[in-house]
Amino acid sequence: MPDSPDAITEFEARIAAGETIEPKDWMPDRYRKQLIRMMSQHAHSEVVGMLPEGNWITRAPTLRRKMGLLAKVQDEAGHGLYIYCGTETLGVGRAELVDQLLTGKAKYSSIFNYPTLTWADIGAIGWFVDGAAIVNQTMLAKASYGPYARAMVRICKEENFHKRQGYEIMATLAAGTPEQKRMAQDAVNRWWWPSLMMFGPSDKDSPNSAELTRWGVKRKGNDELRQRFVNLTVAQAVAIDLKLPDPELRPDPATGDWHFGPIDWDEFSRVVHGDGPLNRERLAARRQAHSDGEWVREAASAYAAKHTAAAAPAAA
Repeated sequence: MPDSPDAITEFEARIAAGETIEPKDWMPDRYRKQLIRMMSQHAHSEVVGMLPEGNWITRAPTLRRKMGLLAKVQDEAGHGLYIYCGTETLGVGRAELVDQLLTGKAKYSSIFNYPTLTWADIGAIGWFVDGAAIVNQTMLAKASYGPYARAMVRICKEENFHKRQGYEIMATLAAGTPEQKRMAQDAVNRWWWPSLMMFGPSDKDSPNSAELTRWGVKRKGNDELRQRFVNLTVAQAVAIDLKLPDPELRPDPATGDWHFGPIDWDEFSRVVHGDGPLNRERLAARRQAHSDGEWVREAASAYAAKHTAAAAPAAA
């Protein structure tokens, strides 16, 4: 069925009725392309997100912390796999998506281009970055595209564990020695604003938000999700006696929300377009890992080809 006005009207009626779109269903070409862009960016972010934390596996302060961090990094790899598989249902191969990442054509979340300078950064990532991801992804679990929504259900359960792990690290540091508390506060100061940027530009400035919302891929806008994250995090910071680095942070009696200061969108734009603290290092690490794994892909392809050929006579 071509992208005729009638076909699009019928499709949007299904979305409005709350129906789930499955891979074999007809969908507008623009809907498919937006999903591929959004899902591949999400998958890339999960994979690149392993790098700042993986850097601390050998330096975790205790065996318990090392085991928890290993489990988390492994989870992130699985999240990337789930979403890559979901994207393949839209007719694009995983190898093509990975190539787009390695060549710099595809984007990933700006947050992963910041350095992890101390162990407290691992706690801040769990608390802020995974906390922001949960706020966003619980909405994606209700997305109109079935494979994406179903992947989010499991991912959100694991992200909740990651957030609890990070918050517990920060609570422990905040209740520790003065030096440990200073380290925790320093991590909060550096990760707070990049975490707010994770939700993307304000809806009025986003080129994709309105269309994704109309088609039910997103259920809430960037600004509403960001506000929810702030509202949730303020009380958590108070509970462990850490201060969020925003002099304008104050409750709004009229709305019940917490007012927060302006975000530096110029910084966000620089990082997204490749000029962040570690953009080049992150892509170089992914390219090196891809190159080092070439022999594994070749062996897997040869094994699959051998067994496919062996099974052919039996099938005949």
